[in-house]
Amino acid sequence: MKTTDLYVSLTGNDTWSGKLMKANEEGTDGPLATLQGALKTVREQRAKEKTDAPFCIWMDDGYYELDKPVIFTDSDSQIDVCAYPGKRPVLSGGRKISGWKVGEISGIKMWYTYIPEAASGKWHFKQLFVNGERRYPARYPKEGWHYIESVPGVDFRSSLLNGTDRFVCKEGDIKPWTNMEDVTVVILHYWTEERINIKSFDERTNTVELSQKSVFVLKDDVREKYARYYVENVFEELKEPGEWYLNKKTGMLYYIPKEGEDPENTEVIVPYLEHILILQGSPEEGRYIHNVGFTGIQFSFTENDRTEVLYTREDKERWLQAAFDVSAAIHVMGAKECSFRECKVNRTGGYGIELSYGCTDNLIAGNEISDMGAGGIKINGADANGPACKRTGKNKITDNRIFNGGHIFHSGVGICSMHSFKNIIAHNDIQDLYYSGISCGWIWGYHDNISRENIIEKNHIHHLGKGLLSDMGGIYLLGIQPGTVVRGNLIHDIEKCNYGGWAIYTDEGCSHVLIENNICYDTNSQEIDQHYGRENIVRNNIFAFGEEGVVRLLRNEGHKQFSFYRNILITNGKPVFIGAQEKVLEKGNFFSDLNLFYDMSQKEPFCWIQKGYSFKEFSDEDKIMMRQWNDLDYDRHSLICDPLFKDIQNRDFALHSNSPAFDLGFQPIDNSDAGPREDYENSLHLDKKTDEEWRA
Repeated sequence: MKTTDLYVSLTGNDTWSGKLMKANEEGTDGPLATLQGALKTVREQRAKEKTDAPFCIWMDDGYYELDKPVIFTDSDSQIDVCAYPGKRPVLSGGRKISGWKVGEISGIKMWYTYIPEAASGKWHFKQLFVNGERRYPARYPKEGWHYIESVPGVDFRSSLLNGTDRFVCKEGDIKPWTNMEDVTVVILHYWTEERINIKSFDERTNTVELSQKSVFVLKDDVREKYARYYVENVFEELKEPGEWYLNKKTGMLYYIPKEGEDPENTEVIVPYLEHILILQGSPEEGRYIHNVGFTGIQFSFTENDRTEVLYTREDKERWLQAAFDVSAAIHVMGAKECSFRECKVNRTGGYGIELSYGCTDNLIAGNEISDMGAGGIKINGADANGPACKRTGKNKITDNRIFNGGHIFHSGVGICSMHSFKNIIAHNDIQDLYYSGISCGWIWGYHDNISRENIIEKNHIHHLGKGLLSDMGGIYLLGIQPGTVVRGNLIHDIEKCNYGGWAIYTDEGCSHVLIENNICYDTNSQEIDQHYGRENIVRNNIFAFGEEGVVRLLRNEGHKQFSFYRNILITNGKPVFIGAQEKVLEKGNFFSDLNLFYDMSQKEPFCWIQKGYSFKEFSDEDKIMMRQWNDLDYDRHSLICDPLFKDIQNRDFALHSNSPAFDLGFQPIDNSDAGPREDYENSLHLDKKTDEEWRA
């Protein structure tokens, strides 16, 4: 069936036909002016001709400011939206701020303007961008954080879910600031942040009353300290260039310009919309949107506020992870065979793209997702007990670059797959986030799980955590996942705050997962950690330079936790295996053999029984030397020797041809193609490579 072309340009007119790229000489016809206008034209033509023939909407360069999201329904299927060749049209959910006045407040030169919708309570934003760069609301302290001094009714033995609505700060850390109820406390603990406004402050007792009860206890997780926090949107702390403050009562917006900025040459944009684009099928009614594609389009400037949703959920503790209740700039539901190729999604308040209920056989490939309030891509459908029509799976997420995220919701994840199956997550580059790179699964423990047969392959995941949160993994896995494969990934430079900065993290109940051919190094915990699970296979990997050891197991549950063989483990005076409980390293708890161990300090490798959370010293009484290890029937055929890497100091883990690892059956790992490929369309064989070939 022939495809009809329509054209959109800022010089166009939504009353024209859209069949011409440029206006005719008479000025009576030409391109359309908006994507919404083009979509309206498609609907009218289809209704008139009684057909669902395919259309391609071509968009010229330009900044297309939206006053509401663009919504495609199931009747809008078979439409492609493409940038003109060499162009990059921008669909914006932001508003340009003007009417600035220049003045001096408290001896500081700043700009200010009135926002009527802020004064009326209709628009309270958390983001502001100047010439495309993110600027931050005035905060205190300017860098780092404070520690809570004490919490009434809470001590360091209090349980995780013992949340509270008040705490005591150190004198001077919080003061009776202007519009106290507009000041947000950002609490950092465990694997998340909690953003809660101040309700009141008693300067006499330094007691801070919060507008909501926290979900988690206000401790600094495993340390005997109370939680870390900082505060933002503090008028009295508006002191440094690039900072801004919104007075929600008066509607006045203040900004301290950076050097070289003046109102005449500076573009200030504040996000207004939560979503820019919505693809809206109706899976419950059996109506799916299909074959809608976007190529070369940029989606920028969205806002997000999850507080009201989060703190009224009964299961909120499950949702206080990965910032998953935070929405996305692009929301897709009930979609089949839709695609996003070579798009840019940036300057978001939450995630970039979300595939929600009933999304199958979709493609997200070759995109750049950056400058996110939370994470990059999230995927979620019905769980194992939910209706089949709302299940989500068999999507391809490949060759994307995801970076510079977590600016508001620090626990956002690069790619977060929850209740979803048979997805291919491959050849992505994920970096510069505060939490995990890829998260797969959303069932804690040994319960029915729809998340299975996911392929996580050839991703480059690096420079995550940045010392802000705890309990993270370059790749994080959860629940029973038969058929899920983690292979060929390059993972390095994972940095936790207090505990848990792992390259690969098999968390609660993770079972029946194959982990092979990965290269993991330079984490500040171990390279791989298994909380608890059963019958995982870990083979033919290189694990090197974990600051606190190489492999850690947390629980002994009386079954085989994993089979661990033909791996190369490199350490530098740290344990190769760690048991976080005394019985974890007992005989028969797992299988380990045909591995190669090498300690760069030239000492004999050892295993260790962990007591407490300190990894600075390894007492002899808690060590298990290799001969004792062999007596437990572990690694009886393994080797202790130099594996002969070509340049280990520069992290080149290619092996010389005479490496002793080959005598153990180790197979060379080529990760040179980890991350996005230049010619990903041909490499992916999108129309030819079957699921079975991917899983071979």
